[in-house]
Amino acid sequence: MKKIAQVTLLFWIMKICATTLGETAGDQLAQTMKVGYGTSSLILLGFFVVVLAGQLAVSRYIPALYWATILATSTAGTTVSDYMDRTLGLGYATGSLILVALLGLVLGLWWLREKSLSVTEIKTRTGEVFYWAAILVSNTLGTALGDFLADDSGLGFGGGALLIGSALAVLVLAYYFTGISRVLLFWVAFVLTRPFGATFGDLLTKPTEKHGLGFGTQGSSLILFGLLVALVLYESLRKRPAGADPDTLV
Repeated sequence: MKKIAQVTLLFWIMKICATTLGETAGDQLAQTMKVGYGTSSLILLGFFVVVLAGQLAVSRYIPALYWATILATSTAGTTVSDYMDRTLGLGYATGSLILVALLGLVLGLWWLREKSLSVTEIKTRTGEVFYWAAILVSNTLGTALGDFLADDSGLGFGGGALLIGSALAVLVLAYYFTGISRVLLFWVAFVLTRPFGATFGDLLTKPTEKHGLGFGTQGSSLILFGLLVALVLYESLRKRPAGADPDTLV
């Protein structure tokens, strides 16, 4: 299938931007607009189902549709995680553990069915569905983990982002200087970029008295949306080779 974005440096930049936007947009709906975590989750999961149906229906990579689906998993993941951790009262640590187990289950079932977790070798519709299920769960996990680091760990928004950023730097070094499976590194990085986006999103939106930058959910969402649109336009205009790009990272 040529329907999945190739994993290049641009992919990771867009992914962090999309997940950060998902954090601020989800908070905008659930908190600022006071829709609530439960109702917001239903609305955003419905949006995810709609864009996923479009993504599954097409036969080629369409950047706007692909990244809309990524953004849908991120916004839905934000409110679902908050619903679990806050409305249901599970707490960030327990919510994170539940989601880690769920992600492991999705990846395990994917491996048993397809015998591969590679995002460059998705050849069946079933594999594509598992791919998006893993992304949805990993983005939900990232929100819970990011909130745990920012609130319960005592690190704060800046400290949480610094810790996750350092972990991502270690993964980059592992990619270039070790023989660790590229597929394993991809999924670890995919999970970690979500809490990085979550903590960075909190850093942008929270007031200065809570050690944030005070842009608010609406202002931060507009800025990030404009940046993501610009990157999607660039990706759409960029000629994609028939085979894998020479800078493909997985």
